[in-house]
Amino acid sequence: MDETQDQYYSSSLPEISLSHDGRERSDSNLQINRGTGISSLKKRGHGSRSWIKIDQDGNFQTVTLDKATIMRHCSLPSRDLRLLDPMFIYPSTILGREKAIVVNLEQIRCIITADEVILMNSLDGSVGQYRSELCNRLENEKADDLPFEFRALELALELTCTSLDAQVNELEMEIYPVLDELASSISTLNLERVRRFKGHLLALTQRVQKVRDEIEHLMDDDGDMAEMCLTEKKRRSDTYTFNDFYQTHASGRVISKSAPASPERTISGVQMLQRALSSIGNSSKHGSSMGSSDNGERIEPLEMLLEAYFIVIDNTLNTVLSLKEYIDDTEDFINIKLGNIQNQLIQFELLLTAATLVAAVFAAVAGVFGMNFETTVFNYPSGFNMVLVITGIACIALYLALLYYFRYKKVLAA
Repeated sequence: MDETQDQYYSSSLPEISLSHDGRERSDSNLQINRGTGISSLKKRGHGSRSWIKIDQDGNFQTVTLDKATIMRHCSLPSRDLRLLDPMFIYPSTILGREKAIVVNLEQIRCIITADEVILMNSLDGSVGQYRSELCNRLENEKADDLPFEFRALELALELTCTSLDAQVNELEMEIYPVLDELASSISTLNLERVRRFKGHLLALTQRVQKVRDEIEHLMDDDGDMAEMCLTEKKRRSDTYTFNDFYQTHASGRVISKSAPASPERTISGVQMLQRALSSIGNSSKHGSSMGSSDNGERIEPLEMLLEAYFIVIDNTLNTVLSLKEYIDDTEDFINIKLGNIQNQLIQFELLLTAATLVAAVFAAVAGVFGMNFETTVFNYPSGFNMVLVITGIACIALYLALLYYFRYKKVLAA
């Protein structure tokens, strides 16, 4: 489908053509102060962006819009458009406004009205998938009972939930073999891989949790869901406007047919104004009473839609949490395994310390007899050998006594 320029939006676009003198002035300003020129270019690029407009028949076209045009057309405050700015990172958000629904779900950033979807153009694959899938559904599924804004919102939720679930499944397939390998063989490489996967899992958990919380918040607030019924609000608004115009026009015709025969007839304009105001008040009261009576029926399709995708995203969140618990269990197992190895090293060190003590005792006795002093032991040819044998037996007995003491105190395993 050829991409064309919408007539309504093109009329509201700021002028981008410059005269020859204007270009010369801008070039001179860039040469004088290059930093100021670059900042002004950034500001102009920030104010005007490329959008994809999709109507109810599935036709799309690429348009270039600035913030002021979108704010006037959709009756949105500037803070809502900041949620769609790709220069900033905002969590997933769905806002219901008077004439539009602001959707910021992962890479899908769009404004949904009762007649069209204004999708922020991007090179991301999810944007192209959303555009093509929405156009295909609008062209081939015209018998769908859901209003236009609900169908557009449903596709955004579907693609977001599917994308998050696919990322979780991919991470799950990658991380389980690494965790099993780490449990069997503790190495620096495996620990680094698990650390990287854990950071990715934490970021993914926050994204899934935010989408789930946003859907849950909408389901808990009937007022927010009622704000998102744009087609119904537009129909009621058109009906009330027509009724008010008809009543005012009819009362004006009746008064104009009567001749001003008395001075009291000169206040017919005031009476007409009072009747018009009273008709507006009656219509507003009628609208509020009708809105309170059938509010549940209007939001029921949206509530069922949100509930379906809440179950999907909740299942994805449970998968992420179970994966996180598996990582925590693996870490606990590794800590227990490392603690066991550390205990074995301490026991081995204790045995070496006891052996060193015994050897020091034996060396001390041998050193004493190696001194140059007179003793009767040297009068016997085998006297020194007897001393060494007795000392060795005493050292062995001391070592065995230490082992028995350590096992008795349960310092060493039996």
